[in-house]
Amino acid sequence: MNRTLFVPFMLGTAALPLSAQKATPPNIVLIMCDDMGFSDLGCYGSEIQTPHLDSLADAGVRFSQFKNTGRSCPSRASLLTGRYQHEVGMGWMTAVDEHRPGYRGQISKTYPTIAEILKANGYDTYMSGKWHVTVDGAFDGPNGSYPTQRGFDRYYGCLSGGGSYYEPTPLYNDLTPVTDLPDDYYYTTAISDSAVSFIRQQPTDAPMFLYVAYYAPHLPLQAPADRVEKCKARYRVGYDVLRKQRFEKQKALGLVPAEMELPVYNREFGGKRPAWEELTDSQREQWIQDMATYAAMIEIMDDGVGQIVEAFREKGNLENTVFLFLSDNGATLEGGYLGQLMADLSNTPYRSYKKWVYQGGTSTPFIMTFGNTGKNVLKGQVCKQVAHIIDLLPTCMDLASASYPSDRFEHADLPGTSLLPAVRGGALQNRTLFFEHQSSCAVIADNWKLVRNDLNSPWELINLSTDPFETKDLSTRYPEKTRELEQMWDHWAKTHRVLPLENKSWTERINYYKELNPDQSGREE
Repeated sequence: MNRTLFVPFMLGTAALPLSAQKATPPNIVLIMCDDMGFSDLGCYGSEIQTPHLDSLADAGVRFSQFKNTGRSCPSRASLLTGRYQHEVGMGWMTAVDEHRPGYRGQISKTYPTIAEILKANGYDTYMSGKWHVTVDGAFDGPNGSYPTQRGFDRYYGCLSGGGSYYEPTPLYNDLTPVTDLPDDYYYTTAISDSAVSFIRQQPTDAPMFLYVAYYAPHLPLQAPADRVEKCKARYRVGYDVLRKQRFEKQKALGLVPAEMELPVYNREFGGKRPAWEELTDSQREQWIQDMATYAAMIEIMDDGVGQIVEAFREKGNLENTVFLFLSDNGATLEGGYLGQLMADLSNTPYRSYKKWVYQGGTSTPFIMTFGNTGKNVLKGQVCKQVAHIIDLLPTCMDLASASYPSDRFEHADLPGTSLLPAVRGGALQNRTLFFEHQSSCAVIADNWKLVRNDLNSPWELINLSTDPFETKDLSTRYPEKTRELEQMWDHWAKTHRVLPLENKSWTERINYYKELNPDQSGREE
C-alpha cells in the first residue's frame, strides 16, 4: 500500500493574497480518531511517532484543555450538530432506540449536521470513515440517517462503532454496500485513500468540507506485523518509565503545569496499581506486543494524515485549507487488565478512562492549523483555554463565514462558541460545561468541577486550578459549592433531555428497550 513520505508542513505554504482569501472560502478538513488518549501523539508527549500530526501542531496551535463527551457516538453527535448529545437523540449508544427523546440511538433529523449547514452555504461535503450515529437496527438499509442523507455529497466508510480492520461491516460507498475487499485491505488505509480521492476529484474553484473519521486505534488491536515489529523495542522499558517520560515531555511542551507531580491512580485498580516489575514475564511480553500494535495503528493513521495534507499541496490549494484534529474520547480499559494498563499510559496524566467523565475520559488532543502560514498567529504554541467538542461546528461556520439555514431548520441557538478568537490569541468567554454518559456526570464552572462515577456514587468536588488530575475531593470542605454545582447540573439535565438516567447494564439495557420497543428501524415520522 502506498504511503506518503513525511514532508514538513511548513514547506510550500506561502500566504495567499487577501483578495484570493476573500474570494474563496477555505477548505475545512476535520479529522477525528477513536479511543486515543491525551498523551498518545508525539506533540502531546508520546514516544509514538506521529510526524505529520506533530508538524501540524508545530505550524498551528494545540489545545491543552479541550473536552469531549467521554464516549464515541455521543462525541460524534456533538461534533456533527454543535449540541450536547442528548438534545439531538444520541444520549447513549446506537445499540438501541429507547424511544425516549434523548435516547433514540441516532441524530434527530430536526437538527442539521455540520455537512447540511455548510452545504447550504456553498460547500461540497465529503466523509470518509466511521459514522456511528445511525441506530444499529437500520444497518441493513438506509433509513434517512445515513451520511449522504444527512448532508454529505459522498461517503465511504463503516456505519458501526467497532469491528475488524480487515473486514469492517456494514461498509458503504455512498448508499451502496461494499462487500468485496482486496486481500491487502486495511480499514485505516482505506479511509485515508478515500479521503485523498475526494480531494483529487473536488473542483479547485469550490470549497470542500472533508470529515475524516478514523477507527484507529479503537479495539481490536490489529496492524500489519512489520509495522508492529518496528514499535516493539521502545515498549520493553515498561509503562512506569514511559509514563514518567511522557509527563516530563508534557511539562516541557507546556501542556501540564511545570510544578505538578505525576499521580498514581490506585483507586482505578481496586486500591493498588501494579508496578511494571510486578507483572509476570508473560504479562509483560503481552503488554509490549499489545502496546506496539496500538502504536502502529496510530502511526498508520498519521501516515494517512500526511497523505491528506500532501493531496492538498499537490492540488495547489493547501494555503486555503484549514485542518482540525481531535480524538472522540480518552483511551479505554475495555481490553482487560493489560488494556487498562495501556490506557493508564495513554491518558497520562489524567484519571480514569473512556465511558467516564473524569479528565481521562473527556480530555483530547486538539490541533488547529491554517495552510496559510500567516494565519497561524499562535504558531507552535499551546492554548490553555477550555474548549469543548460542541465548539467545532460554530468554529467551522466561522471559518466558512456560514449562516445557519433557518429557512430549513429550527434550533439556531447553538450552545458552543467559535474557537477562532482563541487561535488568534484572544480570550474565549467563560461558560459552564456539562457532561453525562451512562450516569457518570460532571459540570465544570470556572475552576471548579463536580463529578461522579455513576448514579450510585457520591459527587466529588475538584478545584481544577490546583488539582487538574482530580485527586482531592473537596465536597465536604465546600458543601455550598457542591450544592450550587449540583443544582446547575440538575437544571441542565432537566432541560436537555438527559433524565431519567438509566442504571441498567449494557446487555440488560439493550434487551429491555428492544422488548419494550420492537421497532428499531430508526425511521422518523
